[in-house]
Amino acid sequence: MTARTLDVSSPAHAGDPVIAGVRFRSTRCGLLGHPLSRMTTTTWALPFVLIVLLAASSAAALAQDRPNRLEVWDLKLGTPVDQMPDEFTDYACGTNGGPPSVPLTGWKDFRRCRPDAAGLREVYFRYDDELEYWAKANNLAAQMEQYVGTKTYGFPINVSVLIGDDIVRGVRIVTDPRDPTGDRDEAYLLRNFLNARFGREGWQCEDLPAESGETPVSGIFIKQRCEKDMGEGVHGLLVSRHLRKPGQSQYDPHSGKETTNQFESNVRFEMVKP
Repeated sequence: MTARTLDVSSPAHAGDPVIAGVRFRSTRCGLLGHPLSRMTTTTWALPFVLIVLLAASSAAALAQDRPNRLEVWDLKLGTPVDQMPDEFTDYACGTNGGPPSVPLTGWKDFRRCRPDAAGLREVYFRYDDELEYWAKANNLAAQMEQYVGTKTYGFPINVSVLIGDDIVRGVRIVTDPRDPTGDRDEAYLLRNFLNARFGREGWQCEDLPAESGETPVSGIFIKQRCEKDMGEGVHGLLVSRHLRKPGQSQYDPHSGKETTNQFESNVRFEMVKP
């Protein structure tokens, strides 16, 4: 299970190299508190200082070489399509938060996608993988895990923008159950990070009752729909599910063995400004 740290405001990138502050003490003591000679102190201190300076220099060089990568949070509602940054990949028509359908060459092809009932056309995209390869090239294990695939707060997602009248009207984020790099049974926890980002207050939530055959997963049953007025005409939708559907079970009724992936755990988030 991958531990996740909740940090939604810091401009620093999680996992970036950090050089801790080094504090030198004026009192020089050897073993059992006996003073060290000036030569001994100098002999010990100089290599240590060099190591610290080399580490700082290497970290600075690594930070300079680090590629920039845009994410869904860098996109702004109300942006004209022709001003959207072309720094993503694998553009395609979206399928209501599901896998991609008709491939596109970029944002400008959005009219090839069928409009929904509100007249919005969904364009699916993925994050550029240059940062992932940078982490691999520098053997940075934490960053390799963080930047592999398209994720937010460590959760694999399908992400898309909703376009109407040549303007970006909304964004849609749905946890991706197909991505093997995530802990699928934790997908519902993404809602906690989104609540922290947009504020826990002001959501109008409805806990829907279990339908026939729906059961909890390890004692947890979540079937919730929340909506929020985010201000400036922006409407937020947050739907969370963590349950077993009819016919799904933790154990196979015939063999008694534990089953795999027989549950539903997902989050859908939409932010729309008509």
